[in-house]
Amino acid sequence: MGRRWNGLWLSLAFLSELAALGVLAAWGWRAGSGAGRWLLAAGLPVAAAVLWGAFAAPRARFDVPAARIAVKSAVLGGAVVALVALGHPASAAALAVASLLGAVVASPPALSPARRPAGAAPTRTAPGPHREGPLPSA
Repeated sequence: MGRRWNGLWLSLAFLSELAALGVLAAWGWRAGSGAGRWLLAAGLPVAAAVLWGAFAAPRARFDVPAARIAVKSAVLGGAVVALVALGHPASAAALAVASLLGAVVASPPALSPARRPAGAAPTRTAPGPHREGPLPSA
């Protein structure tokens, strides 16, 4: 898939993630009352963002595939359920489709040495046209 299309899908994924945080805040505001309203409206998106950053982000601190899937499902699925609870089923369906397309079709770019997490081994590729993958060990 070309870079332009991949960029489109990555943008769609990012926008659906941001929308999910906003929906969780809106649901928290409506579901709570008094001080609980503020706690839910601020706490749900913050908790979701912290979990996303730790497990589901492209440069997540912890590379645990099962946790990545669980966090993505909880945040995005929770936002879809919250939209239905808020009375917006068409928006919920649109968010579900956008989230699935963004998650399934987009492929994150490879990490350059400057963006590679600390402790990650560098990947060397063999020289020459159309050759990718690690070099054989010497």
